[in-house]
Order: sequence, then structure tokens, then C-alpha cells
Amino acid sequence: MHIGVYGSGYLGTIFSACLADFGMPVTCFDEDTSRITSVAQGTVPYFERNLTEVVRRNIRAGRLIFSTDIESTLRKCEVVFFAQDSSSYLEDRAFKIAHMMTGNAVLVLVTPVSVGTASRIAEKLRTSMPNVSLVSHPAFFTDGCAVEDFNWPDRILLGATSGQAVLTLKQIYRPLVMRGVPIIVTNHETAELAREASTAFVATKISFINELTSLCERVNADAVDLALALGLDKKIAPRCLQPGAGFGGSFVESDMDSLVQLATGQGVSLRILSAAREVNRTLSERVTTKIARMLNSVTGKELALLGLAFKPNTNSVAGSSSVLLARSLAAKGAQIRAYDPVAIPDAMQELEASVRFCEDAYDAAEGADAIVVGTGWPEFRALDFEKIKRLLKKPIIVDTKNLLDAGRMRAIGFQYVGMGRA
Repeated sequence: MHIGVYGSGYLGTIFSACLADFGMPVTCFDEDTSRITSVAQGTVPYFERNLTEVVRRNIRAGRLIFSTDIESTLRKCEVVFFAQDSSSYLEDRAFKIAHMMTGNAVLVLVTPVSVGTASRIAEKLRTSMPNVSLVSHPAFFTDGCAVEDFNWPDRILLGATSGQAVLTLKQIYRPLVMRGVPIIVTNHETAELAREASTAFVATKISFINELTSLCERVNADAVDLALALGLDKKIAPRCLQPGAGFGGSFVESDMDSLVQLATGQGVSLRILSAAREVNRTLSERVTTKIARMLNSVTGKELALLGLAFKPNTNSVAGSSSVLLARSLAAKGAQIRAYDPVAIPDAMQELEASVRFCEDAYDAAEGADAIVVGTGWPEFRALDFEKIKRLLKKPIIVDTKNLLDAGRMRAIGFQYVGMGRA
């Protein structure tokens, strides 16, 4: 079975590389010649843990090829995953691709779409291209863990009306099915809604623990221990229950916007989700106030900000609480010196001239009034904090991710402040 993946962006690259890793021939195709050429040479234009290695491995093995010749690619593909990152012009493009497919083909819709999109496309195909079956297949990826999420998913969700199309997808995902990954088959609308609802639920969970950090600080409780105690409850689970980490990511805001618009159109008020989004929006202000208390004021102060990505192991700054914090601090007169292992190019587009970008953490710390940990990159734990203490004007660390060992930092001589910690 030859598989086609339309889209050479984030989703398309992940799907084409990981499907090829199953041992099947895959062609990733797109009209974007420069991006297709770049990825075909093994150069992935964004950071995602292990993805470059998977792409290069499958290019070397001859299982993964790239093309801008859409018609010839579609003539040989029985299954095409439509995986462009944006839903712009999606219905027209999906319909155009379906018309070029031959035989009893399957078009798999991976691109995030609003509820009702797949049914509209499927209805058009039924009247003009009855040989093409449409399957809704939302991807539940977390930036920085997308390859792992693809290979070890919690579930595979398929929205379909064709039993044969479902069997074809089960054949493609046989390595995961044999491992015991459950497959949920439902209608298009449920599959589309599941993605947005999942995003909203995680946003609510994160916002809940972030609200509790304020309470922890007032009653001498420890938010990290509290999160562990709550997270180990099998009804909750620990992932995404970490105080200080705002929610963000490439599709998060659009997912929530879409869900809110859908609910509003149906006359339904999602008050809990609205509250969760408000908590997330105010997180940077709360952290700014915390830093200002430590320094009496942030106006005119130089602050070393470690981390700009919205989470470790990705270069995405979409919805990054660290970027929002940089803006908040700069607006109050602080001078920001920022460092991130991989996200600086993307952050430059967001922050422009309001931040000075540094080559490493030590460069950022030199002469600064305090260090602020904005992203929980594991390598920040391994920094030489004795050296950093000498570089700083004042030995102050504000750890917005509770990444560092508070006892060790204080033993070195730092004034250490975490989120929701005594």
C-alpha cells in the first residue's frame, strides 16, 4: 500500500515520517517547492524531539520521498492523509485532491477543522466521487512529544461511514493495534469535537492547578507536592497538572476559539472554559507581580529570562507563557535578556526589539538583577549555578516552572522563589 501525505508543515512531516517508520512507502507532497526541497534533504524547519532522525532514517531507507507533482503522486496512492497545518481553503483543496485519486481510495482528514467540515466534504464526494471515502482522524499531539505521541497514542480516533475505509486504516495502524492501542470508530462530528474538547479539558486542568498556587502561597502549602498528590489519583493523572505552566501550543487557541464559537452558535455557555482561559491570561501578570515584589520594582531592572518556548523539547512559542511574561515585564520597564536552546528564531518574530537575545544562559545572566526560569528545559538544571551567582548583580531566581531544586539553590546562596511553594 502506497500512502500519500498532503502537507509539508508540522503535521504533514510528522505523519509522513512516522508512517514510513512502519515500513510502508510514503510520499509527502505539497505545492510549496522550497519547503518540500528542504525536508527532502533532511532539514526539518522546526524543532521536534527525534523527528529529524526519523525523517532522515526513512529517506535513507527509500521509504519516504517528497514530491511537488501532485497528480502523479495521487495516481499511485490508495490512501492520502490530508495534513496541512492550516484549514484555509481546506474544503476546496480536499475536493480537488479527491478528484485526482483513482480506484477505491481513502482520504483521511488530519488537519484541525471545525465541527461539520468533514460531513460537508463527504456529502460533496458522495455525489461526484463515490469511490473516495472520507475519514476524520484528529491528531492528539503535544509539541515536543509528537513522535512519541504518534507511536504510543492513548487511542486512535476515526470518524467514518465506510467500514472498508476503517479496515484500511486499521491495516495501516496494525503495529499500534497489535500493541493494544484502542481504536474508536464514530461519526465525523464526534471525531472533530473530540479534539477541541480535549484541548479545552487540558486547559481547564492546567488553569485549576495554577489557581491553587495562589492558595498554596497563602496557607504555606507546596503546589508541587499538591499536584503530585492530585495527579496520582487515577481519576486525574499527573500529566498537565503542573503549577506555573500555562497552556499553549500551535493549535490550542484555535481549538478553543472554535469550540466557543460552536457553543455560542448553539446557545450554550461554556463558563468553565472561559474561566480557564482567563486564569491562563492572568498568569503572566501574577508572575510579573511576584518578580516586582522580589526586586521592589521591575522598572529599569535587567532580567535574565531562561526559556521562550511554550514547553521543553519544541521550538513553538505559540501561546507561550514565557513570551507573554517577557511582554508584561518589558511593558513595566524591565530590560529582558533571553535565552532558549532552540526557540529564539520564532521568539524574535513575536518579541521583535523588546528583548535582547543571548547566546547562552550565562550570557543572559551576566549583570542581570535576577534570573527568571520561563520554560522547564531539563538542561537548565545542569547549569553551573555557582558561576551564575557570580554573574548576577543579585542572587535571585524566580522559577515559574518549579524546575530547580529549591533547597540546593538556597544552599548556594540564592533567594529562590517558585510557584505556589512555601
